[in-house]
Amino acid sequence: MTQNSSLACYACDPALSRGRRYPEPAAPTRNDYQRDRDRIVHSSAFRRLVYKTQVFLNHEGDLFRTRLTHSLEVAQLGRSIARSLRINEDLVEAISLAHDLGHTPFGHAGQDALNGCMHAHGGFEHNLQSLRVVDHLEERYPDYDGINLTFETREGVLKHCSQANAQRLELNEPGGVGGRFLRKEQPSLEAQLCNLADEIAYNAHDIDDGVRSGLITLAQLTDVPLFDHYRRVAQAEHPHLGGTAMERRLLYEAIRRMLSAQVYDVIEATSAALASAAPRSVDDVRMAATLVGFSAPMRAQSSELKRFLFKDLYRHPQVVETTGRAQRVVTELFAAYVAQPGEMKPRFARQALEGEPPARARTVADYIAGMTDRFAGREHERLTGLRLLG
Repeated sequence: MTQNSSLACYACDPALSRGRRYPEPAAPTRNDYQRDRDRIVHSSAFRRLVYKTQVFLNHEGDLFRTRLTHSLEVAQLGRSIARSLRINEDLVEAISLAHDLGHTPFGHAGQDALNGCMHAHGGFEHNLQSLRVVDHLEERYPDYDGINLTFETREGVLKHCSQANAQRLELNEPGGVGGRFLRKEQPSLEAQLCNLADEIAYNAHDIDDGVRSGLITLAQLTDVPLFDHYRRVAQAEHPHLGGTAMERRLLYEAIRRMLSAQVYDVIEATSAALASAAPRSVDDVRMAATLVGFSAPMRAQSSELKRFLFKDLYRHPQVVETTGRAQRVVTELFAAYVAQPGEMKPRFARQALEGEPPARARTVADYIAGMTDRFAGREHERLTGLRLLG
């Protein structure tokens, strides 16, 4: 088949996909990446994202971002940029919606706790877990596990991977998605874009959620040049936003302008990188350096914003105290299920009881990683009699 004429020569064309692990006939009305997106949206793991933490735990407020709303924001940003770069919007959307399917309850706190529990059994990586979800843990088809996504979507989902895990993946699937980490190659432009859209989205919405929570203030954000520049511009153009009553409108306007500036910067910087590298195919992209990115000044400002959020929001005493309790929930759930696998749902209990210790631990990790915040809290209370979270 010929390349889709609306796409650049270096974009992923579904007609030229490396295909699925289990071959399927083409759909009459959708291309393969559109089918991937639809399978992701209908998966159980995707629905559970609505009750999984981004920064603030589910019970702490109805308007804070969750993994689901975050994934939707990543998809929106990614599609907007992809359209301007003439790369595949459908693939960008599919990767964006799937990239956090393997995240634990309680966000990075839960991930860190589960990684510690799994230290003797290969650790826990949420990107690898997202791949496990779409390849193995979803049960929606009669003849195979997983949802049988295309190589290109699976490659984008696995945006990071340790050398040891990449070797295991390559052993089980020669020429598969783990190979690029061993060959030191890049993923597709669509996958590169999702990685950056993820960063843009969480930096912006963590400012919003942080101010909404009262843990950071607009006054503190004057020390963050990337945000404060657009706050000052917005206030100069709309002087009535200066009062306390208008603070939320000012915040929204500054974030909106900051997001737009980052999107346009990515488009301009990436277009320049593509013009310089002149890739003629997806394979050329894989052999080049990373091509999707910020300009140097924007990268510096974005990094400064990330440092501020890390220090003033993610390490805020209130957040640390809550995430400490969340880590205890995960750690104690893991110990309880390893000791008594029958306390898990029947499917996982059977697998754990049939496996050797490493396989049992991995099954327990799969079970916990799939939990929502509130289910994990309820299970912990059921098994220990303690209520650590609201």
